[in-house]
Amino acid sequence: MAAAASPPGKRRRELDAEGLEAAGPEDKETTEAGIGNGTAASARFPFSGFRVKKVLRESARDKTLFLHGKVNEASADGNGEDAVVILEKTPFQVEQVAPLLMGSPELQLQFSNDIYSTYHMFPPRQLSDIKTTVVYPVTEKHLQKYLRQDLRLVRETGDDHRNITLPHLASQSLSIQWVYNILDKKAEADRIVFENPDPSDGFILIPDLKWNQQQLDDLYLIAICHRRGIRSLRDLTAEHLPLLRNILQEGQRYQVTADRLRVYLHYLPSYYHLHVHFTALGFEAPGSGVERAHLLADVIENLEHNPQHYQQRTLTFALRADEPLLQLLQEAQKS
Repeated sequence: MAAAASPPGKRRRELDAEGLEAAGPEDKETTEAGIGNGTAASARFPFSGFRVKKVLRESARDKTLFLHGKVNEASADGNGEDAVVILEKTPFQVEQVAPLLMGSPELQLQFSNDIYSTYHMFPPRQLSDIKTTVVYPVTEKHLQKYLRQDLRLVRETGDDHRNITLPHLASQSLSIQWVYNILDKKAEADRIVFENPDPSDGFILIPDLKWNQQQLDDLYLIAICHRRGIRSLRDLTAEHLPLLRNILQEGQRYQVTADRLRVYLHYLPSYYHLHVHFTALGFEAPGSGVERAHLLADVIENLEHNPQHYQQRTLTFALRADEPLLQLLQEAQKS
């Protein structure tokens, strides 16, 4: 039987997983020493000082800023370490904004013309928080991931996946220990929204880092399967249909009906342990475009018709222009 857990308290998330884009908790390469379940208490950064070295990415539309900085420069060797800090303005909450407008907020007039006027408003502390994600320590791979890059579309055949993509991934050293920490309830256990504990066909449902759980308009949940060894969409066969059906049927939470949810898998995924994304249909979540997202209902139907569909099918996806895998696939297509 699937066991439901109470929805987690409404609190800010302080860890990063997908760097907002790759994003779910998709960058939490957490070591045992770094495990922790957040609280509402005051906290400190896990380093001292932050000297900005470079703006990796910024978006006026998304109101985000990615910064690369040097930290701990006062340490004995004086060289310091690299860290990434991601700043994001949080969405408005009507129940908090309404009382502010009824009162006498601090305003500065910018201009007035007929019936239109524009002001700068200076809200109280509870309305001016900035979601701050820290990735520390970081490697050059992290810095490249967060740096804005040109993208290229590439098509990968089943043979390409077996002969090129899998060997390339095997050469990389990206840890998914943070995933196992969640599954083993060593970290973020208080944030689990729902769990089907079946070791083969069960999963854990947890809020993605992009969602502050304050409103449903940008709902974002991640279903992480308990079963280990399923890396991505390419590994799925008819054997996995019970798991996929459980996720699709049981992952609906927060009184959001199925026709208002976008439920999909990424290919390529940001980390190689099978997981499924649940987002509000009206929310333009990063990675929900046709070049990356595969609707779970369609995946299930494809496997019902052909159990080897994803081992055989040519898949199209986007890669950064400087990604070594892109060059490997492009060279294979030329030969």
